[in-house]
Amino acid sequence: MSFSRPWFENLATTTLENDQSILLACVAQQDNILAILPLIQQSDGNWQSLSHPYSSLYSLLLAEDDSQLKIRTCLARGLSQLSWRSLSLKPFDENDARITGLQQALEAQGMSCYSGFRFFNWSYAVQGKNFAQYMAERPGRVRSTIARKQRKLEREQGVEIRLFIDQDIEQAIADYHTVYKASWKAHEQYVALLEGLVKQFARQGWLRLAILYIKNRPAAAQLWFVVHGKASIFRLAYDEAWKQYSPGSILTRFLMEYMIDTDKVDEIDFLTGNERYKQDWMSQRRGRFELVCGNNNSSNKSRPVIDKLKGLLKALS
Repeated sequence: MSFSRPWFENLATTTLENDQSILLACVAQQDNILAILPLIQQSDGNWQSLSHPYSSLYSLLLAEDDSQLKIRTCLARGLSQLSWRSLSLKPFDENDARITGLQQALEAQGMSCYSGFRFFNWSYAVQGKNFAQYMAERPGRVRSTIARKQRKLEREQGVEIRLFIDQDIEQAIADYHTVYKASWKAHEQYVALLEGLVKQFARQGWLRLAILYIKNRPAAAQLWFVVHGKASIFRLAYDEAWKQYSPGSILTRFLMEYMIDTDKVDEIDFLTGNERYKQDWMSQRRGRFELVCGNNNSSNKSRPVIDKLKGLLKALS
């Protein structure tokens, strides 16, 4: 999802500020593109990855062949000849050899680099299990609570869950916003980005937007995307007026079953955050990091920028 064309197009069209522009740093050989590093240029010389607070993963897009070292070296040499003060790449996986390899190549060109922790990511590898097997692995209190709350909700209020994939998208978006405004999150900060993703991903068949209705009114909403065998849990919220019925957990169970038994995904990813409840649904925790480099070859002094960012990264660790 984070490396798809629709994702980058939405970032470029909905999130750039007036002093920012897109730079695709590439390595090409004749008609073949061997590497792409999508960047945002800022007028003050501080550059960053083409990413967003909603981005859960970023990396160097690199050809899969035996010349990766040469490609990274070529990219680093080209970057070193441009006029920038600092370069921030985030968030990348703790085991991403493409970014760490680029760091080594940049340092070989005289750059000063520092890597720091940003956040945790929780995920679950399905490994061919069906939904019944998946649920059997979940804590007993989770299984029993969801079953009890769902029976109570059905008995006392009545409930319906609707899954939007590629139809009635405008209604789905409206119902999502209704839930979000009634939740503890209050309002959606990046409306243009979210709605752009929903509409583009719906055209691709990647959208899984589920709404839980109580008495025909939207009470819980979850926005997932399914791309190349991976289900990504992007946004979720519920109306706090219905908190006693745990509508969010009921909706998560519904989507987990759909992803595993119908979409037959290989992995389910909670993207960002280390909240306790995510451990109930997932099984693996990974670290996400940020790489900050200063251009010692630039006429602008980058050391103060690096020292400041280094302090911020340590504070977040």
